[in-house]
Amino acid sequence: MTKAKKTVRKSPIRAAITGVCGYVPPDVLSNAELAKMVDTSDEWITERTGIKERRILKGKGLGTSHMGAEAVRGLLSKTKTAPAEIELLICATTTPDFVFPSTANLICDMCGIRSIGSFDVQAACSGFVYALTIASQFIETGKYRKIVVVGADKMSAIIDYTDRATCVLFGDGAGAVLLEPSRKYGIIDTLICSDGAGMPHLHQKAGGSRMPPTAETVTKRLHYVHQEGAAVYKFAVARMAEVAGELMKRNNLSSADVDWLVPHQANRRIIEATAERMKLDPKQVMITIHKYGNTTAATIPLCLWDYESMLKEGDRLILAAFGGGFTWGGAYLTWAYNPQ
Repeated sequence: MTKAKKTVRKSPIRAAITGVCGYVPPDVLSNAELAKMVDTSDEWITERTGIKERRILKGKGLGTSHMGAEAVRGLLSKTKTAPAEIELLICATTTPDFVFPSTANLICDMCGIRSIGSFDVQAACSGFVYALTIASQFIETGKYRKIVVVGADKMSAIIDYTDRATCVLFGDGAGAVLLEPSRKYGIIDTLICSDGAGMPHLHQKAGGSRMPPTAETVTKRLHYVHQEGAAVYKFAVARMAEVAGELMKRNNLSSADVDWLVPHQANRRIIEATAERMKLDPKQVMITIHKYGNTTAATIPLCLWDYESMLKEGDRLILAAFGGGFTWGGAYLTWAYNPQ
């Protein structure tokens, strides 16, 4: 009697982050400098937001794509990846260089990446998580083997530096990650959500098809970020904690199982409230808001870049973000490599 062959079940293919690189402009805008521009102070800003300084992209004709390209060039160099090896590039941004072409197109051109698919994702501060979710599907199905996901924003282009409520919050920057297939590590679960009823609380009033640019819209200063802080704070705390909790529940994780929380850097109070609800030690929470401010779609990849030397192969990370619209989302992944 012959024995039945034992079936060996392979682990599923996952999209693993195999490299990360960030870029922030050299020009620093400190709280002290902002205090000379509007009625505020270093103490007021630090106490309410946790921000001490932020980076501002200066230079004629420089846009979001220039920061994104810097991050991608750095990523290709450190991972020893040739531009010709990249099969797809996705850029999450709220501040594209143009209405069209996409910022992703421009980044590819600047980095010598040719004849591949590239497009932008607009989900405000949740954009990087949305883009990561989209990219992971292409890896999991076997369609592509090397994908670059960029989160980049030049928020200084749409900030009113006479508005104390918003000008202290935002900065400019970019981060990029390389995704490759792995049967051992990678993105295990993602969750993306939205609620358009939140639009009145956080949006840009003019510049789109509903209210195209005119001399009047410019005069009325309608092309800047409008934010109702109290409402946004309330929703952000609830939704970021909610999405993190749901990912932990779906994957049978306790607080002890999570090595790092990688939260969107909107406000230090929001970050701390999210970590507290997850019952995490503050030492397990990535925080860069004090030196970069809120760089919108760039905050999460900049966190990964800043903390890369502290990450170990197999570390379990929860990413959580909340943005205008409202949008929110999260991801659960295992880190794929040790520090160099």
